[in-house]
Amino acid sequence: MNIGSLIEDNIKKFGKYDMTCFEGRWYTNVELNQNANRFGNALKSLGIKKGDRVAVQMLNSPEVISAFPAIQKIGGSIVPLVPILRPEQASLVYRDSGAKAVLTSPEFLGAVLGAQHNSPDLKHIILTGGDNVVGTISYEKLMSNSSDKLVMEDTDNDDLAALVYTAGTTGRPKGVMHTHNSIYSNCIGFVEYGLIYESATLRQSKRSRHPITREMVESTHEVFGINRNMVRLSVLPLSHLYGVAIMNLDYYLGSKSVVFKIWNTEQALKAIEEFRVTHMEGVPTMYIQMLNFSDLGKYDLSSLERCGCGGAPVPVELAQKWKERVGTYIWQGWGMTELGALTTTQPADRPPRYDSIGICVPKSVTMKIFDENDRELPSGKQGEIVVKGPTVMKGYWNMPEETAKTTKNGWFYSGDIGYRDEDGYFYITDRKKDIIIRGGENVSPKEVEEVICKHPKVAEVSVIGIPDKTYGEEVKAFVTLKTGEQVTEEEIIAFCKYRLPTFKTPKKVQFLSELPKSPIGKVLKTELRKLS
Repeated sequence: MNIGSLIEDNIKKFGKYDMTCFEGRWYTNVELNQNANRFGNALKSLGIKKGDRVAVQMLNSPEVISAFPAIQKIGGSIVPLVPILRPEQASLVYRDSGAKAVLTSPEFLGAVLGAQHNSPDLKHIILTGGDNVVGTISYEKLMSNSSDKLVMEDTDNDDLAALVYTAGTTGRPKGVMHTHNSIYSNCIGFVEYGLIYESATLRQSKRSRHPITREMVESTHEVFGINRNMVRLSVLPLSHLYGVAIMNLDYYLGSKSVVFKIWNTEQALKAIEEFRVTHMEGVPTMYIQMLNFSDLGKYDLSSLERCGCGGAPVPVELAQKWKERVGTYIWQGWGMTELGALTTTQPADRPPRYDSIGICVPKSVTMKIFDENDRELPSGKQGEIVVKGPTVMKGYWNMPEETAKTTKNGWFYSGDIGYRDEDGYFYITDRKKDIIIRGGENVSPKEVEEVICKHPKVAEVSVIGIPDKTYGEEVKAFVTLKTGEQVTEEEIIAFCKYRLPTFKTPKKVQFLSELPKSPIGKVLKTELRKLS
């Protein structure tokens, strides 16, 4: 199968319709598919072939939406990147993935060009909204010279379809390999969930003669689980698999979506009212910012039927306040890039359990709790959450040892500690991996530590996550200086801003004469947390 066929299947099932609204303009499913075909042909004209990787480094847009199926239709693999990556970080991913081309926009061109110098495989920078820019190829010119008819490549289920980079505990980003089948299986799991829990709105009426009386009889048949009245607010970045998974779900369900280039609280509230949005998926920070918006009460949010949330734990207080003010539940789920983004959610036929991540959704996937000896634990006992099934990644790109650490006998070891209750609900109680989750973004403390250590006045550093009401966690650095040196908190933060994306830059820096350590010299982060 080829996952790029989802958009073509959408047209076959539902016909032509206004599918995506972006900055006030509606794009039909047919138009998005034609643009995908044009871009696929354009990539082929540049020598991109089956098995090649193509990076996409720009904010949400119709160009990005069409680029993903375009790359997959020609048998390539998408490498979706957080657009604000600094040149050092981008070049690491370019080199590791071997990406031959990147699609980007003018606001990120400087970083892309800076990264290209250290990325020998990156031959083509395709630039949207720019013409005759040295070192780039105009996206618009490529598209104007390309046919909207494309022959789709035959791909095996196990062929690579997406290479998604995530923060690694070692500081080095890890490329998560997802196949055509793993992405499709994740989509189908949530389609099946919809067939069980979502109300039917499609009805087909027909007239026929009764076989005995020969009188004309009118009958009505319901088509369960496909809600064509669904309008989704798509605010999740397509640089993350969570956003990509929701986009694929829209293809399958034939729903409409209002896509944002970047999150904006007031614009989100306006869009919900204007477009009568029924569904929204986000991270806790988005819901917190909407609840705290001073003019929340002047917007009509009554169209909302379902608000999903992932990326970070949902505070119980937030969920309760949202229900009180808006009238809908926040349905918390759980997933990881390695698992295809969406693995659990709350059953929709009962109130959500706010302290739980819900039940396992895809029926082809199994979740269990293992002890330290890889033995399954009974309900109520804490251990590591492990997952097995077709949605699980193929492995880490060019990292066989890391793959072996996390995948054993087909089970993926999540690094999250928790338990399962008698009703099948899962709960997360701790985190085995040293990862900070800020506003749904994963931050590797090791990566931040390595940057701060490059400061000429710094002797040692250790980074932890500290609680934050809006973002869940913020980044804090504990720093010791070289003998006789002086530096301010502002200087350290400014040093990081130049080298790290905003969400990875420490919000606070605390200076210590020495870091607390164990007898063997290991920094005791538990002691540092007591100082925060």
